[in-house]
Amino acid sequence: MRFPVLVAACTACLLAAAHGLASAQVPASPPALTLAEALRQAELASPAVKLREAQLAAAEGARQQASTLLANNPELSLERSRTQTRITPPPDERSNGWSVGIAQPIEIGGQQARRREAAAAALDALQAEIEDARRQARSDAALRFHAVLAIQRRIQIEQRSVDLFDSTAQAIAKRRTAGEDTRLDANVALVEAERARNALAVAREQWLDARSELAAALQLPPSAVPSVAGELATELGTGLPYSLDQLVTAAQALPRLRALSARENAARARLGVERASRLPDLTVGLNVGREGPGNARDRVTMLTLSMPLPLFKRNEAGIGQALSDVTTSEVERAVVIRDQEAQVRRLWSRLGSQRERVQRLQRTLLPASADNQQLAAKSRQAGQIGLLEQLVINRQTLDAERELGDALAEYHATRIELENAAGWSQEGTSR
Repeated sequence: MRFPVLVAACTACLLAAAHGLASAQVPASPPALTLAEALRQAELASPAVKLREAQLAAAEGARQQASTLLANNPELSLERSRTQTRITPPPDERSNGWSVGIAQPIEIGGQQARRREAAAAALDALQAEIEDARRQARSDAALRFHAVLAIQRRIQIEQRSVDLFDSTAQAIAKRRTAGEDTRLDANVALVEAERARNALAVAREQWLDARSELAAALQLPPSAVPSVAGELATELGTGLPYSLDQLVTAAQALPRLRALSARENAARARLGVERASRLPDLTVGLNVGREGPGNARDRVTMLTLSMPLPLFKRNEAGIGQALSDVTTSEVERAVVIRDQEAQVRRLWSRLGSQRERVQRLQRTLLPASADNQQLAAKSRQAGQIGLLEQLVINRQTLDAERELGDALAEYHATRIELENAAGWSQEGTSR
C-alpha cells in the first residue's frame, strides 16, 4: 500500500523541480528606467566627460613639473687632458689632468612662480570643464527622457482615438446594414478610423526615434534601453522652487564661467612668464680638477658665472602671443557672462508663457471638450445630432488632449533648458 504513495510523492517532486527549472530559464525583464538612473548612466557614459577626464593626467603632470624647485636640470661635465712639454735637452715632460664640473641655470625673473600659477589655473579650468560636461550630459539625458515620456503619452491618446473611432465605425456599419444610416455616414466613420490608425503609427515611429536618441545619450544600443517609467507632471499649481533673481545669481557660478575665469588666470600667468623671460638665465658653475706634472700637481677649483646678453632676442614673439591669449580669454568670458544672463531671462519668459498656456488648457479647454463629448453621445442616442457633429466633437476632445500633451512637453523641455542654463539643480543631482 505504501508503494503507490511513494510513486506519487516522487512524481510530485519531479513536477516541482521541472516547474522550478522552467521558471529559472525564463529571463527576468530588466527594471524600468527612471529619470535618476538615466541621468546617472548618461553622466558615466558621456564621451565628452571621458575626453575631459583623459586630459587630467597631462594637466596634473604639468602642475607637478611646475612645482619643482628649479625649471632646468643641472649639467654635469667631465674633462681629461694630456699635456706634453718639450724640454731641451730631452726627454720631454708629460702630464695628465682632469676636471669635474657642474653647472645650474637659474631663472632670476620669477618665472617659476608664474609657471606654477599657470599650471594650477589650467588644472582648475579642466576640472570645471569636466563638471560642466557632466551637467550638459545630464541635461541632454533629461531632455530626451522627457521626450520619450511625451511620446508615450501621445501614443495613449492615439490608441484611445483608434478605439473610439473603430467602435463608431462598427456601430455605423451595423446601422447601415439595418438601413438607419447612409453610405456616406459609413464612409466618414471609416475614414476617421483609418486616420486614427495612421496617427497611432506615426506616434509609434516617433517613439522609436525618441528611444534611439535616449539610447545615444546613454551610449547604449536602442535594443538595450529598458522601458521608461515616469509621467509628465500635469499639476503646475505648486509653483517653481526658484525665482528669476535666484537663477541669475546661480548663473554667475556656472562651471563654464569658472573654467573661463581659470583659463584667463592661466593666460595672465603665462604672460608673466614670457615677460620675465626677457631677463636671461644666470648659470652658476663649479669645476674641480688637477693639473701639472706628477711631482707638482696643482688642485684647481673654479667658480663660474655666465649670462647671455639680451641684445637681440627679447622674447617679443612670446609676449605678443601671451597678450593675445589674455585678450581672447577676457572677451570670451565677457561674452559668455552677457549671453548666459540673456538666455536665462529669455527662457524664464518662455517658461512663464508656457505655464500659463498649460494652465489655461487644463482649466478651460480640456473640461469643456470632455463635457461636450458626453453631451454629444447623449444627443446622438436621442437623435438630436448626426454622425458628423459627433465625430467633430470627438475629434475636438482628442485634439484638446493632444494640445495639452504638446504644451506639457514644451514646458518641461524649457524648464530643463532653463535649469541647465542657470546651473540650477536638476532631478537626481545636487547643485
